[in-house]
Amino acid sequence: MLRHDLVTAAVEYARAMTNGGDTYTHGHHPSVVGQHARRTAEADANYLLPHLGPGMRLLDVGCGPGTISVGLARAVAPGEALGIDVAAGVVEEARGVEGAPANLRFAVADGYALGFEAGSFDAVHAHQVLQHLARPVDALREWRRVLRPGGILGVRDADYGTMAPYPNSDALVRFYELYHAVARRNGADADAGRRLAAWVSEAGFVDLEVGAEVKVFADRAGIENWGYSWAERTAHSSLAEQALAYGLATPADIEVLSQAWRTWADAPDAFFMYTNVHVIGRAP
Repeated sequence: MLRHDLVTAAVEYARAMTNGGDTYTHGHHPSVVGQHARRTAEADANYLLPHLGPGMRLLDVGCGPGTISVGLARAVAPGEALGIDVAAGVVEEARGVEGAPANLRFAVADGYALGFEAGSFDAVHAHQVLQHLARPVDALREWRRVLRPGGILGVRDADYGTMAPYPNSDALVRFYELYHAVARRNGADADAGRRLAAWVSEAGFVDLEVGAEVKVFADRAGIENWGYSWAERTAHSSLAEQALAYGLATPADIEVLSQAWRTWADAPDAFFMYTNVHVIGRAP
């Protein structure tokens, strides 16, 4: 059943790839959105929070289900916080996010062409967005346009080249080879973390502050959540659909890679780590 579903999805996906826009490697399968909904500003935008204050107007680009937006909105209240995403379905989900303060709203918008006047915002935030864009510098330039002079940018992206599971396996090595290949086919960079500062500088931001944080999964609950989530994403998300549509994997390959994540998560000594890089920049 899995193989039939994946082949069907791959055909439909290939037909849909005619709009000329960026392709989101992960897509919005429930296994993806559910994982994203675990994120919070306190954990995932902690580098930016000290730079925010009451009364600021903030734009959260690629907000997904809105859980980070909630914390950012609280940090700038009573100033306005706006979360935007190109996917209408996930924006609708964000509008029902638990704990949303009154100063937060969500809208569908294109991060390359924001419908706002220049200098409209005091802060722009984007979490794990630039790694999926074919033109990250163009997007950053647009975000700089809508910032007032001296306004702050905060961006954070993972670097997939740093992802290190233990125990490792040939199948997990193959998974990351496949993930990188799909991202490259989409014009994106899975190792965006190491390029983040260069992109932000090229886009014209100044006074850069660059940092990194190692994300670790070592407790049983975290390991199982991470491993089983990636097992689902490998089998059922747009990643699988794209890999098949691009001829980079077969349905049998997808099954093997999905099972590899479950095998890793079930290992009693499982451990996982990777690096997130963050950059603070100012609009000149």
